[in-house]
Amino acid sequence: MSKNILEVCLSPDLGGLEIFMVHCFEHFKTKGVAKVVVAPSKKLDKYIKGDDTLYVERNKFFPIFPALKLAKIIDEYSIDLLHFHWTKDIATVVLAKLISKQKPKIMQTRNMTMTRFKDDFYHKWLYKNVDIMHAVTYQVKEQLQRFIPSDVSPKIEVVYMGTSKSEVSQERVASLQQSYGICRDDFVVGIVGRIEEGKGQWMVIEAISKLKEPNIKALIVGHTMDERYLESLKQKVKELDLSGRVIFSGFTKEVNEHFNLCDVSVLATPRETFGLVVIESMVNRVPVIATNNGGPLEIIDDGKDGLLFNRSVDDLKDKIDMLFKDKKMKERLAENAYTKAIEKFDKTTQLEKLYAVCIG
Repeated sequence: MSKNILEVCLSPDLGGLEIFMVHCFEHFKTKGVAKVVVAPSKKLDKYIKGDDTLYVERNKFFPIFPALKLAKIIDEYSIDLLHFHWTKDIATVVLAKLISKQKPKIMQTRNMTMTRFKDDFYHKWLYKNVDIMHAVTYQVKEQLQRFIPSDVSPKIEVVYMGTSKSEVSQERVASLQQSYGICRDDFVVGIVGRIEEGKGQWMVIEAISKLKEPNIKALIVGHTMDERYLESLKQKVKELDLSGRVIFSGFTKEVNEHFNLCDVSVLATPRETFGLVVIESMVNRVPVIATNNGGPLEIIDDGKDGLLFNRSVDDLKDKIDMLFKDKKMKERLAENAYTKAIEKFDKTTQLEKLYAVCIG
């Protein structure tokens, strides 16, 4: 039995959390009625395609105002399930549910870690009104069970995020190689994600600087969250005399084409709850070097289908150098990673599992 689902994400950003929301929306609307609510004129608004987008302006200090508008949307479209993704939307979503006549169930996809107890009156009230929590890893589920009091805890279900193999134009890849000045003999280390300090682009730059091979290059892909941090990266490139070896692509929707420019990709976040870019790299047959913490521990078998590193520049440098020098190892990791991505992290399969949670 289908349900009318409203996806909600008022985040101003465009990263893994927001893109996963779009994946949910696009899949769920093939099952029945699905609408999506975003903040107007933000990156997410420009990313979504179609005519099912509705708008609510976030109000940090007075969530009652966006909640009133959201409640009208709930009643107008007879929404059965509110599915939100950004933790900062929780007050708005809960208030909208209570104000509405429809009184839909609420499901939260938890993409972020939870690090403190939610046993105060305010948080207990919020979580009492959430029906289901979707944890993206078992590690996240354990945190939710630890920090949310059992008497108000929603039902918690684990469903991994997924990815899918896409057709990639090799002509476009060749065109990008030419525009970025990437030569056939270059070994490209990619890092895909928002340009902010926590994502660790600086580590890739410093690791590259320690590798004296001139044809080892870094490709930094993603939209800028912090202009000062971006400028500091560019200054570091100048100071380390790497101007010909570090490429900044900016934001792109051609993520798969950019992965196909890379020999290896890096996830350098201190503690990533899942790591959508990890499985996206894997499905593109690009081996991953990821932080030995958080979500990557549930994705990568170290040495079999990827490499884990201890988030030091020297260890990252050594892992890059290992794959640079051992082509057979690089190819073995890439093929094993591809197989795992297809078998364990297929996007359609995972979204089908999540939809079953929604309607269950």
